[in-house]
Amino acid sequence: MAPLFEGARKLGWILLKSLIRFAFMFINNCVAIPSYCLYLILLQPLRVMDSRAFWHIEGVMFKWMLAMVSSWGWVAGYTVMEWGDDVRPISEEEAMVIVNHQATGDVCTLMMCLQDKGTVVRKMMWLMDHVFKYTNFGLVSLIHGDFFIRQGKAHRDKQLLYLKDHLDKFYHSRDRKWIVLFPEGGFLRKRRETSQSFAKKNSLPHLTHVTLPRLGATQVILKTLGPQQENGTLGAGDSDQAVNKSRGLQWVVDITIAYPNARPMDIQTWIFGYRPPTVTHVHYRIYPIKDVPVETEPLTDWLYQRFVEKEDLLAHFYQTGAFPPPKGQKEAVSKEMTLDPVWLCLVQSFAFASGYIWYSVLQYFYCCFF
Repeated sequence: MAPLFEGARKLGWILLKSLIRFAFMFINNCVAIPSYCLYLILLQPLRVMDSRAFWHIEGVMFKWMLAMVSSWGWVAGYTVMEWGDDVRPISEEEAMVIVNHQATGDVCTLMMCLQDKGTVVRKMMWLMDHVFKYTNFGLVSLIHGDFFIRQGKAHRDKQLLYLKDHLDKFYHSRDRKWIVLFPEGGFLRKRRETSQSFAKKNSLPHLTHVTLPRLGATQVILKTLGPQQENGTLGAGDSDQAVNKSRGLQWVVDITIAYPNARPMDIQTWIFGYRPPTVTHVHYRIYPIKDVPVETEPLTDWLYQRFVEKEDLLAHFYQTGAFPPPKGQKEAVSKEMTLDPVWLCLVQSFAFASGYIWYSVLQYFYCCFF
């Protein structure tokens, strides 16, 4: 009887905590997202006079919005351990980021681990499934200039044309630096069987922890944003160009996300916090853009090789609990990514204060006219 009572007590506490977290996040969204939109409406004259300053301010607020999402996981004990190359030195240069995709929590993990990487978050463009457009955060991403892509053969060619047009219109005009995509084109659990079947038919590597990546969006990004092509590869850019002119993509940042016991987190976990404190592991590897081909066949081989390496990284992690050391080193070094609690409190306070101010302003005008 005692174990049953203890189990019921724990379940009750989990449910109560989940309800409290959900209520807080619902209110958090209700004050932060409308405030973000209203501030940008108020700043439209600045957009006409000085669009660079406007998008700078928008980027700062966008980073704060992502920091609020990060705080939901951080207060639940969901933290990040970082491995591999240090990406901070290239945070001000243009880069394409390729990430393995296991669950919706991957996006939340990236929102957290990139918070301390200089201006990356506020100058970042995301490629995500079009369904995300219809979520609570979809309006923010739409205003920020992220691209929503429809999956499936029926939409593929049109979507790639839309992507190129979107990059031409918004990437440089809004001073974006990093662009993030998930080349697998879907969650691991949904694509694994199809990917393995395709690999078997075409004598490609059999992958378990990742799936074979799709080429389309990666190639469009490289051809549209990369520096001048030289012999089928991307040039390194002209270092003598004016500072205010883009040199094009300079790096590919390969990010591999690993969850303990291969149990990925989803957005529901971040919202309700019902999983015990968990450390997610993130591995970075940097490639100079000049080493990346752009023509279809060599780029396909290059991209497949990156995901074969991800497979090896994840297999080693799930066996040992750590990523393998880089070549030439005996031991892998990891570092815990931390968020400043004071800064998170200030961001949340600003959101709630803004919500109150805008409510008061709108209520005043409502009373004046009605």
